[in-house]
Amino acid sequence: MVPQISAILGPCAGGAVYSPAITDFTVMVEKTSYMFVTGPDVVKAVTGEDVTKDELGGAHIHGGRSGVAHLVCKTEHEAIQLIRKLVSYIPQNNMEDPISIPPTDPVDRIEDWLDSFVPENPNKPYDMRKVISGLLDHGEFLEIQRMYAQNIIIGFGRLNGRSVGVVANQPAYLAGVLDIDASVKAARFVRFCDAFNIPLLTLVDVPGFMPGTKQEYGGIIRNGAKLLYAYAEATVPKITVITRKSYGGAYDVMASKHLRADVNFAWPTAEIAVMGPDGAVNIIFRNEIAEADDPVARKAELVEEYREKFANPFNAAGRGYIDDVIMPSNTRFRIIKSLEMLQSKRQELPAKKHGNIPL
Repeated sequence: MVPQISAILGPCAGGAVYSPAITDFTVMVEKTSYMFVTGPDVVKAVTGEDVTKDELGGAHIHGGRSGVAHLVCKTEHEAIQLIRKLVSYIPQNNMEDPISIPPTDPVDRIEDWLDSFVPENPNKPYDMRKVISGLLDHGEFLEIQRMYAQNIIIGFGRLNGRSVGVVANQPAYLAGVLDIDASVKAARFVRFCDAFNIPLLTLVDVPGFMPGTKQEYGGIIRNGAKLLYAYAEATVPKITVITRKSYGGAYDVMASKHLRADVNFAWPTAEIAVMGPDGAVNIIFRNEIAEADDPVARKAELVEEYREKFANPFNAAGRGYIDDVIMPSNTRFRIIKSLEMLQSKRQELPAKKHGNIPL
């Protein structure tokens, strides 16, 4: 098995669309490339809908709305350069070891700014891309599907010269919540990295799964399970760092120890619990709050008490779910040393004895 990459430089319609649709990565060029099963003329004749080629299947539609395109470029030259960069992270086939180049960025590089980067207010957003850049070699990160399902980030980088795949929640968009699109986006990337022996680094700040009828009717249970399944089945080295929130089922899904992650770290700012302190207190102490002389003050006390007793990384570490609580500034060093330890990891699944992925 070899990695498959399609560059769509012009129109791609009808049966021809199925070829790039099953590739690992599809690259499209703005204003010149289009993909659709049926073109605008057929759509108008059959449905009466009047739509342009760009509105129906342009680069930005597939890059940001359908998720069919993984990379969107302004010119053909940029597309070719981006493909070259992409293949520099990927082995030529699934039997090769991960690509490694001579390291030029110090392993023990300390990023002091990370110690104060995560806001003290758990509801305040921050850009996870800055954290990713601070950890990877020279801050270089090739993000995949940047415009699609922006509440989760996926892409390639290097740590001490070795290629790694990165999956990270994005607190700056929808608070990093997991929804259908984000789950499927990340699950496909995890399975690709596993297929080509690329280690996985997962950065977690997730408040839970997206609630609502739209998500439930769309099958959030089935689609969310794809990410859980992908992590559980992956046999490559898996390292997880919880930077802040990690609640409920979303905690399990994001490469937790329960899904056979190899090394799980947490920053001191991490909150690991079944649900957030506010929601938990509202349910557990509903009567007590209602009967209090000052319900607002009593709730604040209970929230703080809950956070100290349960929603912290030390409680999870004591139960064996976290291997170590580390300083953010030292995260790069700890990840690289963990990857070195796992370099010879071998885990084989019984032939043809596997589950049925929730497609």
